[in-house]
Amino acid sequence: MALTLSPALAKDKKAVKPMDPQAMMEAYQKLATPGEQHNRFAGLAGGWTTTTKEWMEPGKPPVESTGSVEMKMLLEGRFLQQEFTGTMMGHPYSGVGLSGYDNLRKRYVSTWIDTMGTGIFMMEGTASADGKTITLKGQHPELGGGQMTHRAVWKIIDPNSQTFEMYGAHGHGKEMKMMEITYTRKP
Repeated sequence: MALTLSPALAKDKKAVKPMDPQAMMEAYQKLATPGEQHNRFAGLAGGWTTTTKEWMEPGKPPVESTGSVEMKMLLEGRFLQQEFTGTMMGHPYSGVGLSGYDNLRKRYVSTWIDTMGTGIFMMEGTASADGKTITLKGQHPELGGGQMTHRAVWKIIDPNSQTFEMYGAHGHGKEMKMMEITYTRKP
């Protein structure tokens, strides 16, 4: 068994090479520089109105509501912050989201907090070749145990319109469309 593990351990030791401190600093500076993905988010800064459809049960019509979103870039163009106000399921609702692109991991990352819970919802994913459709995946614990998985499709249609669709599946159940938000830029 020791002979089997020795080559694997040797590979691990080779994979981690000490980096020159100056080269490391230059690499981190490059990774910290906003790029094309961040610039695309910057184009979304401003005020938006929203129309939301929520499907509570398969085969039933969606519940519709309206809201307002203010988006702004944070930390010198690295992250897009959304502040949402409106209603959800007939109750006042507000939420804050942060979205960005992780240059090191080459993935989009997103967090969401709101007045319907005390947890932080996190998703991550990739974009289409043109960068206008971002698909994110995440999960959260459910009451009674288990996890609900989510898939979100965020489409930047043009500078004045975007959509956000959320799909979910309970445990190993079938995925269903849960929500669709249409964003229209305020004049």
